Amino acid sequence: DLTVAGRVIVEENGQSVEKLVHIPRPLLRVPNLAIHLQTADEIAAFKFSNEVHLQPVLATQLTSQIKKKLEASSIRKSSAQSRHSPVLIALLAKAIGCKEEEIEDFDLSLVDTQSPCLLGAFEEFISSPRMDNLLSTFCAMEALIASCNGAGNGLDDETDIRLVAAFDNEEVGSESIQGAASVLLPSILQRIYSTLAADSRTAVDAYAAAVRRSFMISADMAHGVHPNYPEKYQVNFRPALHKGPVLKHNANQRYTTDSVSATKLRKLAEQNNIPIQEFAVRNDSPCGSTIGPMLSARTGIKTVDIGVPQLSMHSIRELCGANDVTHQMDLFTAYFTKFRL
Repeated sequence: DLTVAGRVIVEENGQSVEKLVHIPRPLLRVPNLAIHLQTADEIAAFKFSNEVHLQPVLATQLTSQIKKKLEASSIRKSSAQSRHSPVLIALLAKAIGCKEEEIEDFDLSLVDTQSPCLLGAFEEFISSPRMDNLLSTFCAMEALIASCNGAGNGLDDETDIRLVAAFDNEEVGSESIQGAASVLLPSILQRIYSTLAADSRTAVDAYAAAVRRSFMISADMAHGVHPNYPEKYQVNFRPALHKGPVLKHNANQRYTTDSVSATKLRKLAEQNNIPIQEFAVRNDSPCGSTIGPMLSARTGIKTVDIGVPQLSMHSIRELCGANDVTHQMDLFTAYFTKFRL
């Protein structure tokens, strides 16, 4: 069962204002074709057209009734009303608390309405939508807050900058203004150093020197070994759920981990009694990637790729071990408070 969430542009006092929206109740569904109406070859192929077969169902005859009502109305219509379903516009207006004609445009996604939950006989697993990669973002933010609030955090004497960067559009290439392939992170780092430096020339030198003294963790979910498909994993690199974050390696630079960055992270984990696992794909298998390589290339900062092992990556519901979340948060907290190059 699906709903919508995202950003809506609303006209307020002659200005275009961004509003976040999430309608919690189920609104839409993409119904599959019953197997009784498919041939054996069609069932085996499981092929579908993204344009034709993935249209979500929102309403039926009610839509045409509302359309007629709007066409007969003397109320000023916005451009969004003329371009989108009036049913959807009405739902968004109600959720935001504005008039329908005040909606100018929106960026919406279909999302699962089922809440995350603990799963298993001993509630040892977390089942959740969008775990890849909201879990890493959650762990990083919680660890950053914990590193600043804990006793003896050393902020008064801190000489390093603790920073978490989260980006959009990673699954579609990161080539966007808010993606990791943009100038966002380098420009923010440069602006930070420009405020700390005495003059512009000093800022340039300080930033270049700081880059060489910096370290970055690229945190994205990892592939835990699937109990039904163990042959898909390299025999010496089979990360298990509950056994800690995973260091990810790839000779073709799909991950940015190298011997230097891996050694530094392993030592940090060992010093803080945090379990660490290792992953590399089989030589006859394709490999996913992360934003680690592009961020490392754009900033010049030494980087390591890690992640919590999970099952069902990119499914509408994903699964990980509950205590691996704690392991990763502990690792990130130690990184913020104890890591030194």
